[in-house]
Amino acid sequence: MDNRILKGSLTTIILKLLEDNHRMYGYEMTKAVKELSNEKMTITEAALYPALHKLVEDGLLTTSSEIVDGRIRKYYSLTKEGKKETQTKIEALKSALESIQIILNPDLRNG
Repeated sequence: MDNRILKGSLTTIILKLLEDNHRMYGYEMTKAVKELSNEKMTITEAALYPALHKLVEDGLLTTSSEIVDGRIRKYYSLTKEGKKETQTKIEALKSALESIQIILNPDLRNG
């Protein structure tokens, strides 16, 4: 899959993962996307971490750290504002995908 398409959806994907799982760390998110997409989508750490940092800056995510196997692991979770924004972004992405489907398959227009 073209990662440029994924990049535009990355924020929504992160928010949805956290909505479903409550809290996750970065590598866990990359694994989840790969598994949930049957390995058709991958998120690189180079794309993921700047997106996570921006979401924290924007007040949509909060972080907590724990020591796991002698290493510090940073977990991300949705803030109250992040929970609201998740729904907004999911609806916007669904609408955009529906429009793209109609453009790609005009027969859907009358359905």
